[in-house]
Amino acid sequence: MSKVDRRQLRDALELALEWLTGVAMVRDEADVDFFPRSSYVRWRGAIRGEYCAAERRWGMYCPVWHTGQAVKALCLAAGALKRPELLKTAGFCADFIMANRISSGADSGLILAFEDHPDQVNVSAVLESLDGLFLLAGATGEKKYSDAAVQALRWVQKNAWVPEKGIFNDIYDPRKRQFNFETRCHQGRPLLDDGVFITGWRLTEDDSFLEVAKRTADTLLRDENPAGNWITYIPCSTQRGDLHPRHAYWWGMPMRQLHHAVGGTCYLACFERGAEWYARALRRDGGLFRRTGIDFSTESFGHAASGSACAARYFLQYREETGSGRFEDLLARALNFCMRMQFTRPQDPNLRGAILEKVLPPDGSDASPYLLRDLGTIFFIQAAADFLSGEK
Repeated sequence: MSKVDRRQLRDALELALEWLTGVAMVRDEADVDFFPRSSYVRWRGAIRGEYCAAERRWGMYCPVWHTGQAVKALCLAAGALKRPELLKTAGFCADFIMANRISSGADSGLILAFEDHPDQVNVSAVLESLDGLFLLAGATGEKKYSDAAVQALRWVQKNAWVPEKGIFNDIYDPRKRQFNFETRCHQGRPLLDDGVFITGWRLTEDDSFLEVAKRTADTLLRDENPAGNWITYIPCSTQRGDLHPRHAYWWGMPMRQLHHAVGGTCYLACFERGAEWYARALRRDGGLFRRTGIDFSTESFGHAASGSACAARYFLQYREETGSGRFEDLLARALNFCMRMQFTRPQDPNLRGAILEKVLPPDGSDASPYLLRDLGTIFFIQAAADFLSGEK
């Protein structure tokens, strides 16, 4: 069986944190050296999203939810490493999200999480930014963060939730105050991301939040295909026949939370099928691909280290839930793969400490095929922190 060297993992985690907080984080408005597609009141605290090694050029893609996940990573690492100073950094990042929300008027509570369009909000991106705020509030006692997260949930519930279908409308134009049904996302999706409605229910005791989560999960159970995943909904593609590497993570793993909230076996069984999907999708070395076929075939390029890190988190939750060591070998492979993807001695200082997300296909030149995405490093930090905390 593969093993994880705890000291090596701790060192890799520390180095990844150096990259996240020292290289990827926007410390000053003057440091916005990428080409933002969206206008924000504040950029300080945002995490730079993408870095092309061949051109030494930064890009930004949906900084709100990426930064929210970075806040989550910093909170988890603060606990695992006994480094409370990381919570201050997490607050600095969270304040980027807090500054870019609507605090009054008809859209009060809406977080401006622009993703697919520079001036229109992705509801999924709003939800994926919230778990970090919940964790930060719990770790620091600063209620303003959990209050903002709850207010965002209420906005989503009031405006995006379609209860009769058990889905959420996706793309919202805050200037027109209406959803855009002319985009590829118009069909709506059953978003269970991070189980934030369940967290909101536990915090507020508002049963309507739990009802949203339950109806969403019931839609997912109805539409599950293949087992443990959902090819029907974007970013998966029925046309191409492939599945996104983090899809089962967003929608399958929170089924465990719902099981503990309402009981029954159907949600837990779905959670277990999601773990099975990752077990089959991982390659022999623990890697995972951005486009994984429904038959688990892949292309030769387009790796997704963030998917391996999410698989590791999933396997850790499976072990915690079931007490089974069934996926221990795969857990170790996934974490070891991420560590092998870490830049430890690069010539380019922008790379040091980062986890390589993707290897691009050749373009006829000898340019570097490496593409960083902050998510590779962010999800690795979360997985490594979970592992070290659980192994104590």
